[in-house]
Amino acid sequence: MGQPGGLKGRQSECRLLRGLVEDVVRGESRAIVLSGEPGVGKTALMEFVAEQASGCRVGRAAGVQSEMELAFAALHQLLAPLLERLDRLPVPQREALEVAFGISAGPAPDRFLVALAVLSLLSDVAEDQPLICLVDDQQWLDQASAQALAFVARRLGSDAVGMVFAAREPGAEVAGLPVLHVDGLAEADARALLKSALRRPLDPRVFEQIISETRGNPLALFELPRGMTSHELAGGFGLAGAMSVSGRIEESFRRQIEAIPDQTRRLLQLAAADPTGDPVLVGRAAERLGIPADTVPPAGAAGLVEFGVGLRFRHPLVRSAAYRSTSVSERQDVHRALADVTDPALDPDRRAWHRACAAPKPDEEVAAELERSADRALARGGLDAAAAFHRRAAELTPEPDRRAQRLVAAAGAKRDAGAIDEALALLISAEGGPRSARRSAEIERLRGQIAFDQRRYADSAVLLLNAAHHLEAVDGAAARETHLEALLTAMWAGGLLSPTGLREAGESARRAPPSPRPPRPVDLVLDAFAVLLTDGYAAAAPTLKLSLEQFLALRVGADDVGGWLWRAGNRACGISALELWDYESWHRLANDQVQSTRQTGALVHLQSALGFLGWTHVVAGELNIAAQLVSESRLVAEATAYSPIGHTAMMLAAWRGREPAGSEVIEATVHELIAGGLGTISATYASAVLNNGLGRHEQAREAARQAFDAAPVGYGPLIVSELAEAASRTGDRTLVDAAIAWLSERTRAVPAEWALGIEARAHALASEGDAADALYRESIEHLGCTRVRAELARSRLLYGEWLRRENRRVDAREQLRIAHEMLVAMGIEAFAARARRELLATGETVRRRTPETSVELTAQEAQVARLAREGLSNPEIGTRLFISSRTVQYHLHKVFIKLDISSRSQLHRVIPNDAVGTDPP
Repeated sequence: MGQPGGLKGRQSECRLLRGLVEDVVRGESRAIVLSGEPGVGKTALMEFVAEQASGCRVGRAAGVQSEMELAFAALHQLLAPLLERLDRLPVPQREALEVAFGISAGPAPDRFLVALAVLSLLSDVAEDQPLICLVDDQQWLDQASAQALAFVARRLGSDAVGMVFAAREPGAEVAGLPVLHVDGLAEADARALLKSALRRPLDPRVFEQIISETRGNPLALFELPRGMTSHELAGGFGLAGAMSVSGRIEESFRRQIEAIPDQTRRLLQLAAADPTGDPVLVGRAAERLGIPADTVPPAGAAGLVEFGVGLRFRHPLVRSAAYRSTSVSERQDVHRALADVTDPALDPDRRAWHRACAAPKPDEEVAAELERSADRALARGGLDAAAAFHRRAAELTPEPDRRAQRLVAAAGAKRDAGAIDEALALLISAEGGPRSARRSAEIERLRGQIAFDQRRYADSAVLLLNAAHHLEAVDGAAARETHLEALLTAMWAGGLLSPTGLREAGESARRAPPSPRPPRPVDLVLDAFAVLLTDGYAAAAPTLKLSLEQFLALRVGADDVGGWLWRAGNRACGISALELWDYESWHRLANDQVQSTRQTGALVHLQSALGFLGWTHVVAGELNIAAQLVSESRLVAEATAYSPIGHTAMMLAAWRGREPAGSEVIEATVHELIAGGLGTISATYASAVLNNGLGRHEQAREAARQAFDAAPVGYGPLIVSELAEAASRTGDRTLVDAAIAWLSERTRAVPAEWALGIEARAHALASEGDAADALYRESIEHLGCTRVRAELARSRLLYGEWLRRENRRVDAREQLRIAHEMLVAMGIEAFAARARRELLATGETVRRRTPETSVELTAQEAQVARLAREGLSNPEIGTRLFISSRTVQYHLHKVFIKLDISSRSQLHRVIPNDAVGTDPP
């Protein structure tokens, strides 16, 4: 059905859209959002794009208001003709899309993995033929589809794919995409269109009023006269000033619907209640309502709906007008008829929704069916759909206690979907139900989790702690899990809670119900941290070690990897590994988390996992690898529109030691931490590193002392090194002794090589003569057995500095030369500069290292080249960088030209080993 008035007066819009099609045909990707009020001509412009796209494949999808609660409904519209190509996708992406569409069963896919699958599928189609995707009524897309399609639109690179969205008001999902605002027609074109729409003379005053108040809206100009009576046409018409243009159009359609025969009107109402557009289904439902089969031709003749292979309303406002024209009982009748003819095996969720709309009163059978639909939606990753099903199930639940429980389930799904305000509103509704100790505790726990999402970490810790107390009487396992959440949140608060507050949280956890037998790894982690915070390191070390060993030995399935318990356990055991000075386990846990989140496509969790892994590389002195992980994290942030605080980028800047950049990054991160409701321990540690490197030991001492006094769990092994060096350089023997005492307590309980190396160095800083010499050598020997190469280089630097002060210049040169070479190779520039100055003071000639001349690759080209050097395939690189395989190939082609090579196998000789960005799987 064409748009009234065609495209008259739309020359500039048509010119722009014709250019979009031409770009796509040339192999360039383009995306645009057409924005404007209903009836202004967005759909006509989309049809123009389709007409211009000869030689292109055209895919279509349209948002339907009644399908907004069905996850991936619009995406399925677009991709259904392409599903035969699924076997060409990488396995994780194919499986994610199959589960999302209900083709196969499996763990709920991460929404971004589904989006990556859509990107790969569209790119694959475009390899054979340029592709134009037309997505109408974006404001009515289900959220899962809207997020996936917007993700694809942003990540298209060198793909012959064009995406055109049409929306009344562009949703948040498409924010940032180019927008073409479609305004009303110019006055001359509007007058011409109105004249062409008139079937009889129109009073001049009414004519001018319509021109003025429709503001050039083509559909309004064409339809309003159709709904006017003869009296109104003759001059008695007055447009209601309070009604919007879309409201007037809908009112006009409603009048036209009222004027058609009863049975025809009932058929339109039935069709309006069915979002599938399946004429066979509507026909079968019509039979149940006693609507004769010969009613179809008159309905089509009315010009409001088109019956063919698919059922299509002239405009969404026609559907809306038809649906609103029903009484409550009529609406229930049409939904009941549609439910009766909808196959419960093929489309159980739509059937459940129709049954819910048909229910005249609370009905447990219907509510239970909706609850099963919610479970299926969760299994497909449709969190918003699950919340909608749970909420409607609650509304139809006759029994108050069960109704409240379903409201809590809906709130949990809304929280998982990121709809925090809606989740909180549902919790308020749930609290209005009958009193229940378990439910009250579950609500408080959910409030604590929401507070964490809102970065109100101190509030979150208190809420979670209270919830844990209340759960103790009704669910011991859940109580222990919540205690662990509270402890981790308290530690994450990083300085917002005092050591006393942390101790209180630990004491509370120790009073939790006993762990099950055999204990789960999370139970051991909880017990270990509780003992650590209450009885100290020596008492906690055995349980810390046991929990770490058990977690490392744990074999988990895909379902568990995405779950909170696994993520919390992994991060908690990472803290345990640091407390135990076990670098290898710390790094392994971080690497495992990155690999697992990549495999499951959990991009939001991947961001924090990349930061976790990057930190391990910084401590090892592998700054180039850490930098690549930071770059990847920024790519994820761009893809997800969520930017976590850049702890690892700050650490990287501190260890590099460039000024003023280092101080600026730390200062900016401090502002982020404070604004985000976090403590600043990580920033004070970074400040201590930076200032020690630059020789500003007074400032380093104050920063290290502040961090050390806060006694943060998991930071001690990093902070104590900075404290000992800064205190010794400023003559603060009391602080040096405090660092030594702290280290000695730990090495007695856990004689790890890393800890022994730092302890020996601290003793050396406080010693003289042969004792100091032996202790420096002991530090180097211990640290030489670890991967913590940055600390090894610093021990050699400090030893060399001490030897020069002892006038042992030859010995000093040996240590300083090694330290300088190590630090320069690692990119730890400030400490390297210290080593260079000391070498010069010994009489050694040291050349400044100048950057090697290299061909300039863009950031994206460098990332693609490094991953290709690692041996990743184009689809694997695309998955890692959130681009299509075709875009990967485009970047590699440019890399080959710039580096004057002809194959991937030659990358190893032009890209050094230490530039490789990640650990191999």
